[in-house]
Amino acid sequence: MTTDRTIVSTSRAPAAIGPYSQAVRVGRTVYLSGQIALDPASGQLIEGGIEAQAEQVFRNLRAVAEAGGGSLAHCVKLTLFLTDLAHFPIVNELMQRHFSPPYPARSTVGVASLPRGALFEVEAVMSLD
Repeated sequence: MTTDRTIVSTSRAPAAIGPYSQAVRVGRTVYLSGQIALDPASGQLIEGGIEAQAEQVFRNLRAVAEAGGGSLAHCVKLTLFLTDLAHFPIVNELMQRHFSPPYPARSTVGVASLPRGALFEVEAVMSLD
């Protein structure tokens, strides 16, 4: 079985920190890997707490979405990972700055830890139809 699979990569988002791609496009669907608050230039986790990290995460996600041929408006499903669910209201507020109605479907999961000590991570599925 052959699939029409294209690897998506951009220098405007952090390079993968493991054996995975920033995103994979299959037909008109793009699967975006989880983004944490790494600075694309330095590869280092940004400082400044949950608000600064969430802002960087959404910037990174936007860069990968654009490299995949779409925008955040094309996202149909998000999965959010938080190390502290008390940060949920802050993430909701920031999400409303980066996404417009109708919002994508979404799940939010509380986790014990994230790579590099990040406080927040988001992955997405984008439909280009």
